[in-house]
Amino acid sequence: MTTTHEADEDIRNRDIKIYVNGDIVHRDAAKVSVYDAGFMLGDGIWEGMRLYQGVWAFFDEHMDRFFNSCKTISLDVGMDKAGIADALAQTAAANGMTDDVHCRLMLTRGIKNKPFQHPGLSTSGPTLVIIMEHSKPVDRLQSAGIRLASVPQVRGLPMAQDPKLNSHSKLNCIIACLQAEQAGADEGLMLDPHGFVNTTNACNFFIVRRGEVWTSTGDYCMNGVTRQKVIDLCRANGIPVFEKNFSLYETYGADEAFLTGTFGAQTPVAEIDGKPIGTRERPVTARIQALYKELIRNHVAERS
Repeated sequence: MTTTHEADEDIRNRDIKIYVNGDIVHRDAAKVSVYDAGFMLGDGIWEGMRLYQGVWAFFDEHMDRFFNSCKTISLDVGMDKAGIADALAQTAAANGMTDDVHCRLMLTRGIKNKPFQHPGLSTSGPTLVIIMEHSKPVDRLQSAGIRLASVPQVRGLPMAQDPKLNSHSKLNCIIACLQAEQAGADEGLMLDPHGFVNTTNACNFFIVRRGEVWTSTGDYCMNGVTRQKVIDLCRANGIPVFEKNFSLYETYGADEAFLTGTFGAQTPVAEIDGKPIGTRERPVTARIQALYKELIRNHVAERS
């Protein structure tokens, strides 16, 4: 199995400590109730973040999205951004973590009185869980690239379930991932409701054509923090970049393609639907990767 979140096994992760509603416990003791709204209904919001040399990359942007998403579904976080930062610091310190760390911050509506849907049945307050792991993307994906398959499962309209919500309800993406796997690929390339290329089941998607960088309009996908950083870097460094509608026709003819996400930063795409994309040189992708690494270095230095 190959994914954009692939990392070499780190045995330290067998003994990590996890934050659960203010307590920090060994992973074997980290539990939530079967009555929890997140387990029962996927009723919650999450964020993925990376720790570089003691600094959470783009923490403010992640928190803006997290709190906006929680407000959208009327989920009371129970603390402010400083409270979240403190909980993250406690968890990192308990694990002795400073670098090459991936965090999954999860908030659900909490324990329900009865096993039914209505949010009013969650009366005990939210459940906050923070999982941090020693995790570094494998190097081989940078040369081999990821294989995508276009799948029938689409990202929906905002009035169905807005894909901008980083919600615990990920079944749509899981189905897309299964469809890609059944087609012999690593991840699914999902279209929008109008048939234009949109995103993968796990990451945002970009192509390069004749020196131009294209990505979707962003109307039907998670507006990733890394996605926006790549767009900003292109604009600041004279790389033509467009957020636009484009089809599989333009995608198959791309010179390069890559995915963006908090974990893998920029992951090259080797093929789509069995069709090879460009060559292994990937000069535009390589330039963007170098600019992104520089951005991270400067970001860490400013906050250290």
